[in-house]
Amino acid sequence: CALATDGGVKCWGRNTEGQLGDGTTTQRLTPVDVVGLTSGAAAVSAGYGHTCALTTGGGVKCWGSNWYGQLGDGTTTNRSTLVDVVGLTSGVAAVRSGYWHTCALTTGDGIKCWGDNDFGQLGNGTTPQRLTPVDVMGLMSGVAAVSAGYNHTCALTTGGGVKCWGGNYTGQLGDGTTTNRSSPVDVVGLTSGVAAVGSVYGHTCALTTGGGVKCWG
Repeated sequence: CALATDGGVKCWGRNTEGQLGDGTTTQRLTPVDVVGLTSGAAAVSAGYGHTCALTTGGGVKCWGSNWYGQLGDGTTTNRSTLVDVVGLTSGVAAVRSGYWHTCALTTGDGIKCWGDNDFGQLGNGTTPQRLTPVDVMGLMSGVAAVSAGYNHTCALTTGGGVKCWGGNYTGQLGDGTTTNRSSPVDVVGLTSGVAAVGSVYGHTCALTTGGGVKCWG
C-alpha cells in the first residue's frame, strides 16, 4: 500500500481477505484506490492480511482480515472496505499493523492495541483477543513511538528507552529471557539513548541517538 501526496491510499497484490480495500477480494497486479480514502489519509500501515490508515483528523480506519478482531470494529468479520476503529475516530498520532494485531499511538502519548493476544502482544496484562482497543499497561502516556511485530510489540518512550511485550520465544523482547510477557518490560541496556525502534517476525532493532543500531531476538 502507498500513501499518495494528495492524501489518498492505493494498494495492490494479494486480496483474499479484502486487504486492498477496493470492495472486492480480487488480486490486483497494479494499484487500486482504497474505497473511501481517495483523500484525507495521513499514514498507512499494512499487516499480514489487514491494513490500517491514520486520517488527517486523527482517526483510524482498517480493512481486510479480521479473524482476531485486528480491524477494531468490535467484530471478527473480514471487511473489503474500510471501517472505523471503535473509540479511535480522533486523537491518534500513529498506527502500526502487526501480523494479527494493531496498535495506535494517541496524541496523549499513550498506546492502545487490539486483535490477537495469544502471546500478550496487546500489553494489557491478559491473553484473550480484543475486538476493540485496550490500553497498554503502564503506557497510557510517555510514549514517542510504537512498533508492532509478528506477535510482539515495542514502544519508544519519550525518555529514549525501549519497552516490549508479547511473544518472546526467541528473545525478541530483550529482557534477557524467553518468557512471553503480557505487559511491558524494559529492554536490557536500553532504558535511554534510543531514537527509533522496529519490530518484525522474531527480532527487534533500535536506532540509538549516537547513530548506531542494536538488535536482539
